[in-house]
Amino acid sequence: MLNRFFGQKAKEEPEATPPPERPQEPAEGASVGEQGFNPFKKSLSRTRQFFSRFTGAVEESATGGSGTADARSADSGLGVYTAPTKQPVKPIPITDEIWDELEEALLSADVGPATSMWLMERLRERASEERMRMVQQVQRALQEEMTSLLGAASPLRFAKQSPLTVILVIGVNGSGKTTSIAKMAWRLTNEGHKVILAAADTFRAAAIDQLKVWGERIGVPVISQGPGADPGAVVYDSIQAANTRGCDVLIVDTAGRLHTKYNLMEELRKINKVIQKLLPEGPQELLVVIDATTGQNALLQARKFAEDIGLTGVIITKLDSTAKGGFAFAVADDLGVPIKFVGTGEKIEDLAPFDPQSFVAALFAQD
Repeated sequence: MLNRFFGQKAKEEPEATPPPERPQEPAEGASVGEQGFNPFKKSLSRTRQFFSRFTGAVEESATGGSGTADARSADSGLGVYTAPTKQPVKPIPITDEIWDELEEALLSADVGPATSMWLMERLRERASEERMRMVQQVQRALQEEMTSLLGAASPLRFAKQSPLTVILVIGVNGSGKTTSIAKMAWRLTNEGHKVILAAADTFRAAAIDQLKVWGERIGVPVISQGPGADPGAVVYDSIQAANTRGCDVLIVDTAGRLHTKYNLMEELRKINKVIQKLLPEGPQELLVVIDATTGQNALLQARKFAEDIGLTGVIITKLDSTAKGGFAFAVADDLGVPIKFVGTGEKIEDLAPFDPQSFVAALFAQD
């Protein structure tokens, strides 16, 4: 991913990140697929309204397609079978109006024109090939196509040879970049990593102070210099400090940049040269932070980054109940890089590793 911009040789795919050690408690009514806690369900409450017409298959799936569901004794703890509970499912035939409503739902959810058109064409093709007659069948196919579009879950990549993994984070000012860095550092710390942060956004003095405040709050050291300092020097000092203190992950906060700002893009090149001089294997990740509330406008910005720089992943921020979650499908389809994390709220723990199946399940979950 980084080859075009940084001139690196292709690396072998790293081992998957171990799952977090700190378990999350299930929330009432939440589900991942059919069971478990789903961190995206609350975040997608607004987006789910657009697809409410097409959630009938959820109920049908829960009954095994027979119109009934098993009920089990609640006072036994042994899961003793008692009797099936009737949950009738009303079949809805496919009409031209249904297709129009589905297309409107995709566009309203901010899936984007190109991605929505592709999904519609794919669904019509499957409906013809598989002789679908009911909306429930289309809804199941839509879930399958959406999950496929998002690809497989892609955890953070860690260094194989070097003891230090370097993660560069870019994004425009106001996208939630620095806050996402703090959330990621907190999560990695809870997974057993020893994290250190580099305040390489020396262009904006407030960014240095903001990162320091977060560092104190989560107990992670921050290496910094004064405003206007050379970002490459900050990264150099941070790598030296990481080695001295035995840290295994360095997260670098870079200046909020537009792809049209030549000097800032050259600055990113310089940061990378410093990293490769000390750690030839790095950086392992170059992540762009995108604000979900800005939708397709932010996608145009990220697309240019992907073309000119070569990203390894995306962090979608501010995906709370006010944002349109369909934006994630446009990101995956347009940028061709995996979504690594999704910010689901303002709390430090509100940064969820992106899981396509859980995300799509939350999109069609019933309240």
